[in-house]
Amino acid sequence: MAKKVSTKKAEAQEVAPVILRPDVDLAIEKRLVALYTLQSVDSEIDKIKIIRGELPQAVQDLEDEIAGLNTRIDNITAEIKETEAANKVRTTEVSDHEEMIKKYQKQQENVRNNREFESLAKEIEFQHLEIQLCERKNKEGVAKVKELKANIETAKALMESRKKDLDAKREELTSIIVETEKDEARLLEKSKEQEQYIDDRYLTGYKRIRNAARNGLAVVTIDRDACGGCFSAIPPQRQMEIKMHKKVIVCENCGRILVDDDIAEKAKAQLSE
Repeated sequence: MAKKVSTKKAEAQEVAPVILRPDVDLAIEKRLVALYTLQSVDSEIDKIKIIRGELPQAVQDLEDEIAGLNTRIDNITAEIKETEAANKVRTTEVSDHEEMIKKYQKQQENVRNNREFESLAKEIEFQHLEIQLCERKNKEGVAKVKELKANIETAKALMESRKKDLDAKREELTSIIVETEKDEARLLEKSKEQEQYIDDRYLTGYKRIRNAARNGLAVVTIDRDACGGCFSAIPPQRQMEIKMHKKVIVCENCGRILVDDDIAEKAKAQLSE
């Protein structure tokens, strides 16, 4: 007999909301609870991402900088090889010019007139000028190679420093991920689960509002007669409509979905299950 009474009380409790609130649209209420639950879950995921902070971007920036330094070193190395090759060519040219000078000097010994002698003298002078030009360019090339090698050493030292920074950032990020990945996986699963209970058009609107909101809040409660997102005042009549749970109502100022504390409590109870 006691069991029957207990069962009746339980049944009475289950139907109580309908008896006390005949004006409530249960389908809309269920949708609002799902939306607020989804918001609560997504906000927890956001907190985890905040804990990670800017580490992922810092890691990416360091990786990009190291890749850039590697490219710079490769380019400098290629320039060194090109400069050294040019110096080698000019050294060969100097030898050729010296041979030409010997040749013209020998010819001067057998000239028949001053005109031929002067012509050969000009050729010899020209060869000397070419030698001087090659030697000057070679000297500049040697100085350039020295400077380029110094640049490589500077880039390598910077790269080693950045690699140490990268290792430290990666270690820190990995540690945080290990600490939070289980919670994040659980929350992501819960988020997807809640999405199943929301119509596509409301889910699309939720995601659009959430992406546009700086704090990621698309569904908010009324706080001190104001929108919990943008803090704009909500008129009493509007608040009454929100409490009736007959339709999804958005803030006229920021477009966020508004719910009352009753929906928030139901969502909290659902999350704790």
